Amino acid sequence: MTPLIEPNTGFKFDNVKRNQLLSDKGYMTPTATKTGTTIVGLLYKDGVVLGADTRATSGPIVADKNCRKIHYLAPNMYCCGAGTAADTDYTTNMVGSQLALHALNTGREARVVTAMTKLKQYLFRYQGHVGAALILGGVDVTGPHLFTIHPHGSTDKLPYVTMGSGSLNAMSVFESSWRPNLTRDEAVEMVKDAIEAGIFNDLGSGSNVDVCVITKDNVEYICGHSQPNERVAKEQSYRFAAGTTEFIGSKAGAQAGGAAAMDVSA
Repeated sequence: MTPLIEPNTGFKFDNVKRNQLLSDKGYMTPTATKTGTTIVGLLYKDGVVLGADTRATSGPIVADKNCRKIHYLAPNMYCCGAGTAADTDYTTNMVGSQLALHALNTGREARVVTAMTKLKQYLFRYQGHVGAALILGGVDVTGPHLFTIHPHGSTDKLPYVTMGSGSLNAMSVFESSWRPNLTRDEAVEMVKDAIEAGIFNDLGSGSNVDVCVITKDNVEYICGHSQPNERVAKEQSYRFAAGTTEFIGSKAGAQAGGAAAMDVSA
């Protein structure tokens, strides 16, 4: 008799049974990791401007206040990353090394569409399990280009884009203000306003605004272009005089197991 072999194709519901078992035993069931970021990009008269906030979170905790989310890919292109920080770092580093080899083998500068193709093919292979949502911007022999690459591998080519948990707040700035043939200063100011909209209205975004301006002959990476949450001097002192809080007793409660209470009197 031929043994029954479970096929590797189709839907599987093994995790449903696992989650039900964990729930029955009183354990918390696994949930999707929540991430937060605001990243944006737009085309202007002479090139591309990318922007990102600098807050990295670990659940409800701010893990890093100055996380760089605009990653180097090649001398003529950079990539903003939202999602799982390790995934965005690894993915951009890997594709950046492939682009360097491509440039050495061909003897010419890599095109932005080449980087986009490599990124989307890699992400599509993992069907969204690599948590990297990317905005790719650069300038090559065919002109300035701006792409979004979603974790599942789908892509968009648009004149202005946003991604991350603060993307809707940032998009409201672009939808109301963007126009063709912006100047450099107008583009940088609009990117700053879009990122600050995410910082002020999305808990997953915060800290400072990083900006990267890419033109045909130059790249300008501006760390801390805007610091909307800079600390200021407190308006008053929050020190309280001794005795402000009423002291109820001098002995702690009985310890577990019936042990005698600890004497804390000085």
